Amino acid sequence: MSHKKKKIALIGYRLSGGGSDKVMANLSIFFERQGFEVDIIIVLDEVSFPYSGKLVNLGLLKNKNNDFFNKARRLWALQKYLNENKFDFIIDFRFRTKIIQELILARLIYKTKTIFTVHSFLIDHYMPNNSWLTRLMYNHCYANVAITNEMKTLIENKHQLKNVVTIHNPVYLEEILEKQKENLKIGFDFIVAVGQYENEIKQFDKLISSYAKSVLPQKQIHLIIVGDGNGKKLRKTVSENDIEEFVHLVGYQTNPFQFIIKSKFLVLCSKNEGFPNVILEALACKAPVVSFDCDFGPRDMITSFGNGILVENQNWEKLTEVMNLLVSDEVLYRNCKENAFESIQPFLLEKIGEEWLHLLKAN
Repeated sequence: MSHKKKKIALIGYRLSGGGSDKVMANLSIFFERQGFEVDIIIVLDEVSFPYSGKLVNLGLLKNKNNDFFNKARRLWALQKYLNENKFDFIIDFRFRTKIIQELILARLIYKTKTIFTVHSFLIDHYMPNNSWLTRLMYNHCYANVAITNEMKTLIENKHQLKNVVTIHNPVYLEEILEKQKENLKIGFDFIVAVGQYENEIKQFDKLISSYAKSVLPQKQIHLIIVGDGNGKKLRKTVSENDIEEFVHLVGYQTNPFQFIIKSKFLVLCSKNEGFPNVILEALACKAPVVSFDCDFGPRDMITSFGNGILVENQNWEKLTEVMNLLVSDEVLYRNCKENAFESIQPFLLEKIGEEWLHLLKAN
């Protein structure tokens, strides 16, 4: 990079909740430490993650109706801000499903070197299903970043884009180590699952049923679910399995690490993923991970019987067996726990950040 201070705009929906928002927040810290002038532009007024740089909160312009004119006002405000500040780079972390709006942004409003990120196996949440439209919107940009090699291959095979690179999500270890210090007092052993459950992807209702069939309740090992959504379906499943005493829905937590560090292990049972940050965060807390081998992400972070166990995708009986194994085989459990922290080293913010710096220097 030249000696002139580079200006970078990171654009996302919010600074709270989602995995891509967490990645944006973490990278803002890295880029500012590297001497960038960082602006974070969000479109929803939700902030809970630590970040660095200047926050531009377009969510403050959103009204209750969120009608066409209000959306147009925020789009105009974004265009005006980008034009006035003349950024060297724009990185867009949002999911992008509104084709006309995204075409306007990609071709007319983003007028500098722009990088679009894709954070899910469901790539149509980020790119139109129509490949001609996808190429029109994204083949001209500086780069498209996929977060696993499998995702990169999927995008290239489906849409024939020529500018796709792979950069994994980073884990911000300093934050995790600091938040681990908060003293959470829980008077029982437990396993933990973390994620939003406003949709069916996390499948926590099925996890509750799988847990009910395991030996964990008999061993007085509880299940804590950290996250928000409509808990009615989950509570119904808990009641049907008569395990109200053992399952705890604690809602969204700004500090999930205080739960993870005290858990025996973390369970991930999603239908699909992108590169789930919670796996790295659990391993950073020295908690082994039991996860479905779903597309994409878990197999890039978990070595079976090394730092956790990968389970045949969507095999719920096997998931129950593996949970039983990890609480019954003390030698296996200790081995996974001892290896957990070391296994995150390739994904530390400093190392992943260097890959981003290399990308920004590429052209």
